[in-house]
Amino acid sequence: MAATVSSCMRVIKEEIFLAVRHLPHSSAMRSSNLIFCDCAVALVAVVLAAAAPPVAGQRYDYPRANLSTRWINSAAALPHSIPYSDGSAVRAVVLRSPRTSFGPSFAAGFFCAPPCQAFLFAVFIVQTNSGAGITLTVNGIPQVVWSANRESPVGENATLELTGGGDLVLREADGKLVWSSSTSGRSVAGMEITENGNLVLFDQRNATVWESFQHPTDALVTGQSLLQGMRLRANTSATNFTESKLYMTVLPDGLYGYVESTPPQLYYKLQLSTNKSGKDPTRVTFTNGNLSIFIQSTQEGNPDRSIALPEAKSTQYMRLESDGHLRLYEWSGEKWTMVYDLTKIFPDDCAFPTVCGEYGICTSGGGQCICPFQSNSNSSYFQPVDDRKANLGCAPVTPISCQEMKNHQLLTLTKVSYFDVSQIIMNAKNRDDCKQACLKNCSCRAVVFRYGLDDTNGECQSVTEVFTLQSIQPETVHYNSSAYLKVQLTPSKAGPTQNKNKIILGVTLAAAITTLVLAVVVAIYIRRRRKYQEIDEELDFDILPGMPMRFSFDRLRECTGDFSEKLGEGGFGSVFQGKIGEERVAVKRLEGARQGKKEFLAEVETIGSIEHINLVRLIGFCAEKSNRLLVYEYMPRGSLDRWIYYRNNNAPLDWCTRCRIIMDIAKGLCYLHEECRRKIAHLDIKP
Repeated sequence: MAATVSSCMRVIKEEIFLAVRHLPHSSAMRSSNLIFCDCAVALVAVVLAAAAPPVAGQRYDYPRANLSTRWINSAAALPHSIPYSDGSAVRAVVLRSPRTSFGPSFAAGFFCAPPCQAFLFAVFIVQTNSGAGITLTVNGIPQVVWSANRESPVGENATLELTGGGDLVLREADGKLVWSSSTSGRSVAGMEITENGNLVLFDQRNATVWESFQHPTDALVTGQSLLQGMRLRANTSATNFTESKLYMTVLPDGLYGYVESTPPQLYYKLQLSTNKSGKDPTRVTFTNGNLSIFIQSTQEGNPDRSIALPEAKSTQYMRLESDGHLRLYEWSGEKWTMVYDLTKIFPDDCAFPTVCGEYGICTSGGGQCICPFQSNSNSSYFQPVDDRKANLGCAPVTPISCQEMKNHQLLTLTKVSYFDVSQIIMNAKNRDDCKQACLKNCSCRAVVFRYGLDDTNGECQSVTEVFTLQSIQPETVHYNSSAYLKVQLTPSKAGPTQNKNKIILGVTLAAAITTLVLAVVVAIYIRRRRKYQEIDEELDFDILPGMPMRFSFDRLRECTGDFSEKLGEGGFGSVFQGKIGEERVAVKRLEGARQGKKEFLAEVETIGSIEHINLVRLIGFCAEKSNRLLVYEYMPRGSLDRWIYYRNNNAPLDWCTRCRIIMDIAKGLCYLHEECRRKIAHLDIKP
């Protein structure tokens, strides 16, 4: 220490001497003051170094965080807040720089995609300089490899807290819980971002309690495994991080790619013929130079199958993207470059399920998207979703109605195939049986008939939700295929056979009337009376002022999967989960053909005009014959009793949260009782 201080003093004398020789007096004094200050800092450093053992290779990053640490999503509150040229931004809370001290680095914190209006809590790759400062804001655009809240992005001043109890909690600025690691009470001692990008909560023995690698989103980094049952779920687009319908999952015999529907539709598989006998779950592991599949083997260097990848010269990651491709990216030449596509499907990109959207036909070779049409017909049954963006797909001009199956018809598309060949109708071996099987099943939206040379012995594929179709060249794919799309005929398009049947039916009825005059007259009278009552009833709904959106019964049946997922039930009926467009909804179906009309009218007319932050919003309704349904906004966090009675192993609500809930309920009731235009007594308050 004495030698170090002496050396420091010698440097001071030398620096002052040089300053006096070359600078005016005042400048020399200022320089000497600065040097003395710097040396004082050096002396303090010397003292601290003497008090603790020296640390080799001191790092300038901040990869760990202790308990009871709270971060606010604000550029002012988080010093490492960096905007990028593409409109995105990161606000790091932990960062680990590479061993080279500069280059691609893994960090965790708040991330927003352009136009930067909502934030994810995410793990991302950024570029850092030798001082661990984030740099290259033009080419080094952050790459998100994991996120906690894809479906619920947060705003400015949201908070992330590593609580004293060991729970990592993300909340909106108003305190609303968005995401939690659910690790409270599990002896968590701190948080760390590792060198390979794994966000870890560890205990006192440095054992992992929770890690982001066990909860993959749409990407894998080097060293990460996808275990049996786990999924990679693609983003909706490059800037929309909500989940799309495309996902990849590990099954006991390999890696599979699906597009979500009922049932899921297979578009990619990497299947091994090995019969699994061990109890260890199958896993797919991404390492430098390989994507390895372990089914029987558990040894790291001895996979059952391996896909060779370009060896990494820098940081790599792979991502399942919104078009269904699993691509490998590498930082190269100061930019991110796609170096390998792991998903190659015969014969070309037209075999991917969303390349032309729903009902779109992808033309092989050129990859153009068109809507289905029948060459020998002037009728148009499909129209583009967007005339300027053909890849967004097509929609039926008339929606399919299960209540009018007599008006279903199949549109024939020759030399057209479909990506999913897993849903085979076993007893339909010829073309006519295949078509009839679809016409008899309302959930069937299309069938595809594939055959070799003999069309009396082929395969009939059933399709319940139609994604991209593909035109084929039989000589290239070595099979023949025709697709038959179900369409809904309007009465004006009914064919001559139907009109003929109506004439025959009319003659038969006329003959019956001559023999049963009195009975028929009575029946007609009753029928007309009911019809006029229904018309009057429908008019009642049409003339209500300020009504919410009105839905058809068929649309609500379709959006709820034929009322398959019940959320609960109350005094007037059951509530089902559904999805209209991209919005999840809760559909309340009133029971009984003529029950609840008065209550229904009151709810639609009154609650439809109510707008309060603490009351569930009525989106729309259905009033179609005897069907009475209400469409409400969906509450994704479930009923309050799940949270106050700890039924989901969630952390107990703190008293501030409880008081806020009580106040919000009181405000909602106060509004109903005293402030809205029509006073409402709710009478049925449950948790």
